[in-house]
Amino acid sequence: MLQGKKIVLGITGSIAAYKACYLIRGLIKQGAEVQVVITPSGKEFITPLTLSTLTGKPVVSEFFDRRDGSWHSHVQLGLWADAMVVAPASASTIGKMANGIADNMLITTYLSMKAPVFVAPAMDLDMFAHPSTQKNLETLRSYGNHIIEPATGFLASKLEGKGRMEEPEHIIEILDSFFAEKSDLQGKRILITAGPTYEKLDPVRFIGNYSSGKMGIALAEECAERGATVELICGPVSIKTNHPNILRTDVESAAEMYKAATEAFPNTDAAILCAAVADFTPSVVAGNKIKRKGDKLTLELTPTKDIAQALGKMKRDGQVMVGFALETNDEENNAKEKLLKKNLDFIVLNSLQDDGAGFRHNTNKVTLIDKEGETKFPLKSKKEVAKDIVNKLVSIVK
Repeated sequence: MLQGKKIVLGITGSIAAYKACYLIRGLIKQGAEVQVVITPSGKEFITPLTLSTLTGKPVVSEFFDRRDGSWHSHVQLGLWADAMVVAPASASTIGKMANGIADNMLITTYLSMKAPVFVAPAMDLDMFAHPSTQKNLETLRSYGNHIIEPATGFLASKLEGKGRMEEPEHIIEILDSFFAEKSDLQGKRILITAGPTYEKLDPVRFIGNYSSGKMGIALAEECAERGATVELICGPVSIKTNHPNILRTDVESAAEMYKAATEAFPNTDAAILCAAVADFTPSVVAGNKIKRKGDKLTLELTPTKDIAQALGKMKRDGQVMVGFALETNDEENNAKEKLLKKNLDFIVLNSLQDDGAGFRHNTNKVTLIDKEGETKFPLKSKKEVAKDIVNKLVSIVK
């Protein structure tokens, strides 16, 4: 999967810089093209001549290294690459990446990078374990960077612990798997519903719920990154989507989402029904603002059309349907009943009883349930949860 891929390799000031030579050789053997960007301190550990000989390209280090007015464009490198790998990544560089301190060519290239970024830390065990390093790594993860955890072993300090840069062979395997994964939904069309619905009471009020749309949009981005064309039907949320593979339709009410979903579903390979759709809507919507009067306001509510049930009846052979169940009690039984009733292939269960799960959080804790059994996952970021769900989808979509 690395054939023809363009890789920017960032090298920092670490004794593990020698491993970059093996990493370059392995990438080039796999058919990749490698451009090295090195920090000034990195050149103290390995020479640009060695790196240039291996890559067949001049090494980029300084913004300006000639007196003729030319300069290295970090923007162009960000557009050129299919991936950026920072290996070894020192504690200093990790801190600068996390906080946008753009004082060298490697950091400006990172900040301009359009492609995925992989970070392979290399440092002494106490530096790696320090709360500031761990916080910076967590920040990089939150930005969407891929952290390649260091190994445990004998270090340059003569101490033993976690901090050794992962071996080049394993880094290449990670990159190869990443690019393989990014094409596993190529040519597929996926319908995803996301966010809440708002059911109008009058021109200024509505019945709604706390859904932020974070989970559904994370799923849309994961499917799009893996090659699918995504039909995203989104309730009223503030989150933007930018991936060119995401075709977004914004709706407000359950009726509007029902119409958009039933129209889109026949032309898709799979549907992930993640939206928190209202079960009831006001029977009558007031034409003017309802005024406060009396001690009570009585509302008559009518059930909304069930999107999952409608799509389950429309579902043809080969189509895959994934549902969600957010429960507050008797979680697994309720989810299994919904799985069968709605003709789903599997269902994603999460509970409001779990800390960090459900509405408005950046994390979620889910159980994937199908007719054969269930798989429980620990608390993860919604981006990581989306990956787990899509991995399950890929295993059954035709």
